[in-house]
Amino acid sequence: NYLVGVGRADCTGPVAEIPLMGYANLEQVGGGLLMRLYSRAFIMADLEDSRRVVFVSADIGMVSQKVRLEVLKKLKSKYGNLYRQDNVILSSTHTHSGPGGYFQYTLFWITSKGLIRPSLNAIVNGIVKSINIAHENMKKGKLFINRGIVENSQINRSPFSYLKNPASERSRYSSNTDKEMVMLKMVGENGQELGFISWFAVHPVSMNNTNHLVNSDNMGYASYLFEQEKNKGMLPGQGSFVAAFASSNLGDVSPNTRGPFCINTGDSCDNPQSTCPVGGATMCMAMGPGNDMFDSTRIIGQNIYSKARELYEKASQEVTGPLSSAHQWVNMSDVLVELNATHTVKTCKPALGHSFAAGTIDGVGAFNFTQGSVEGDPFWDEIRDQLLGEPSNETKACHKPKPILFSTGEMTRPHPWHPDIVDVQIATIGSLAIIAVPGEFTTMSGRRLREAVKREFDSHGTSGMDVVIAGLCNVYTHYITTYEEYQAQRYEAASTIYGPHTLSAYIQLYRGLARAIATNTVQDLPPGPQPPVFNIVNMTLLPPLTADRAPTNKTFGDVLQEMRQQYQVSEVATVTFVGANPRTSAENATEHNFLTVERHNSTSDSWHVVQNDASWDTRFYWTKGLFGLSNATIEWSIPLGTEPGVYRIRYFGHYRKRVSLTHTVSIPFEGTSSVFEITAL
Repeated sequence: NYLVGVGRADCTGPVAEIPLMGYANLEQVGGGLLMRLYSRAFIMADLEDSRRVVFVSADIGMVSQKVRLEVLKKLKSKYGNLYRQDNVILSSTHTHSGPGGYFQYTLFWITSKGLIRPSLNAIVNGIVKSINIAHENMKKGKLFINRGIVENSQINRSPFSYLKNPASERSRYSSNTDKEMVMLKMVGENGQELGFISWFAVHPVSMNNTNHLVNSDNMGYASYLFEQEKNKGMLPGQGSFVAAFASSNLGDVSPNTRGPFCINTGDSCDNPQSTCPVGGATMCMAMGPGNDMFDSTRIIGQNIYSKARELYEKASQEVTGPLSSAHQWVNMSDVLVELNATHTVKTCKPALGHSFAAGTIDGVGAFNFTQGSVEGDPFWDEIRDQLLGEPSNETKACHKPKPILFSTGEMTRPHPWHPDIVDVQIATIGSLAIIAVPGEFTTMSGRRLREAVKREFDSHGTSGMDVVIAGLCNVYTHYITTYEEYQAQRYEAASTIYGPHTLSAYIQLYRGLARAIATNTVQDLPPGPQPPVFNIVNMTLLPPLTADRAPTNKTFGDVLQEMRQQYQVSEVATVTFVGANPRTSAENATEHNFLTVERHNSTSDSWHVVQNDASWDTRFYWTKGLFGLSNATIEWSIPLGTEPGVYRIRYFGHYRKRVSLTHTVSIPFEGTSSVFEITAL
């Protein structure tokens, strides 16, 4: 038995004008909301309450060092030494449709237009709040583990790299992706259902880089379905049951199961360079199973949810035993790796290869970069040398055969471009070991890491451990491929920033943590060099927030385009209001809800909220006009099973009003559509 607490809190942040984090596409900025983003926290303690483990899965692109350091600082000021570096794991789902701007390293400023405080604050405060809720709800409970295969939900997006791994190794596996989902189920001692964490390896990129609505993608949709089912009668985001779908070794795993096609000709481009005869690599895109990206998100999310539901219902293997955790900071640009008794190699200063700029079949890059480049391009190399400086010979040699595009480890202005100091961390809950990794391990890298950690536990008398990888934890260091995959230099290899021996270094480090836990010598582990904290207040290229304006003779929240008077189930009801910049709302309220769908109750003559902006069936679009004018459009896809009756849609916002030359204030407003009727089919 354990003490168990679960919590969920909003971490959405500003839904407009902020670049979305994941595809590194500067055109992809927020323009509204499809689903809210949440942080989901789980605390497990032994009954004496001498040891605790915290696991957080947040609906964000990746956990940055800045986010982690700020979260730990807030936890320390509230709880003292209870929640620490070693026993708090912060993982992200890796959605590519969440706001960016929460990084301290310069490379990530380029794609998120700097450090954006409101975005960072929403994530830090949401994570801390979810942990607070879990902390306040600790109760006696039991944990159960289960595992099973998820079909039809992933493909390997770099199969030619995977084939570089030794045939003898590949022959031990039936697939070039890990199809297994692992679930940790939590039940209160009185049988109360608390929630679960599941781990499954797939990129949440069912929504592609043309999307502008903030959302949590396929994994978030799976959480949404499970929580809606268990929190009966509650609006999305409400209720006590918490369902986390956490990331794993998803480095080379795509949900776009129909594979890569040339969008101009319809031909397959499943080749080592992912390139098309006409238009090159920029035309090669992978397609999901649905008829558009929303449909694909729903289908993949539904698949993942269905498997989780089955594993949850049947989970019977109880988890028992002590809790433990181990953490170290490591300078990953300088690790000496012992490959065997006679041979040592080193990791490198961080650098990105040419194929990094090519992107992937889930989101292609710009210009004429292709995947699988082992040669540089004189044109781009010359531009880079002029703008950013040439990589040193030492770095070039260390990264071979990667042709270096950005030697980020040698770029320090205005701050370092990439981290050197990286977290490695393992937490064990009885027989379950969670390896918290700082990036995206490919399928085979993950297999090697899990196997090495399991063997380490076995050889020190802790046999039969269930080992899972939690992806994108604590600090973001891009990808980790195997040494063999690295030679092919596709996107994942070009983004393995510490060089060809990165995986071997991590295996050595995580074995050290596992050994310390198994032999009860965690207290003897050196903590390692602390990461730097750069004092960045707010550096951003975002357009400044100016005063909002309403059209002549109109006011904020007035309806510009009215609904029809009647709709049937499965139609889309749409209304457009005089809008204001949603960024102002994010700065005024942490959990601002932009919309409600309400049903009229004739007996009590009152309105009852049936949907909010976190609902999958509602979409909130914000369109910026000239001179401070803007529109807000709300769409509601009326789902099957909607009760016939009289409805209305409401919009809630804040407008910024200029009160003097230097001062603006924000003023809340709301708008209400005319009433409309939903008739039975």
